[in-house]
Amino acid sequence: MISKQEAKFVKSLKLKKYRRKAESFLVEGAKNVLELLGSDYQIQSIYVTRKFMDEYGGAISGHIACQLCTEQELADLGTFQTNEYALAIASMKMKKFEIDGEKLVIALDEVSDPGNLGTIIRIADWYGVTNILASHGTADFYNPKVINASMGSFTRVGVHYISLEEFIEYQDTHQVYGAFLEGENIHNIEADFPAILLMGNESQGINSRLEKLTDRKITIPRFGNAESLNVAVSTAILCDNLLRH
Repeated sequence: MISKQEAKFVKSLKLKKYRRKAESFLVEGAKNVLELLGSDYQIQSIYVTRKFMDEYGGAISGHIACQLCTEQELADLGTFQTNEYALAIASMKMKKFEIDGEKLVIALDEVSDPGNLGTIIRIADWYGVTNILASHGTADFYNPKVINASMGSFTRVGVHYISLEEFIEYQDTHQVYGAFLEGENIHNIEADFPAILLMGNESQGINSRLEKLTDRKITIPRFGNAESLNVAVSTAILCDNLLRH
């Protein structure tokens, strides 16, 4: 039986101010919890159903505090409407900020939607990108919606919150490619590496200060009538075209 105090703490981690105060975050669902168990994150506690124990119990180390729960209890604790498997509490950790030697780095200017950030983290993991640079207005890495959308890739990709303008202005190792509607056709570009792929806000795009610091503006050619593409979809297409050469 989960105590009221435990439940209150777990539920508080849905909010950024309490995550920061506790330096802890939520991880939900079988896929994300299994990825967490295989990572170097410190796990404080884990709440699991009998179904999870029957299928994946061997993945849980003996030193992790584990509590058996019903599916309804997990749903009440977390953000999922239904949760058949598990929920874990993990400690935040400092990720090393170093892009030297990285072939491609993704930079996000005010990407505020947590689902988009989580999907971009997953895309970065697919393309072997291990570092994402993010403006301070970008969604919180530890937001449950970000963690959920990343499908476990949060364990392998670091998101570093910095002043993008200051960093890009003074770095001299990476070519900066910025996504703009009026840019060069990405299909015709053979990229120079190492590179930074700069993506803008969902509705406003890349701000004017960063635009001035962009080495080359690139775009995805449009063949239909849609006004724009989702930023995560655009990131995937641009990563694929930059790296295929």
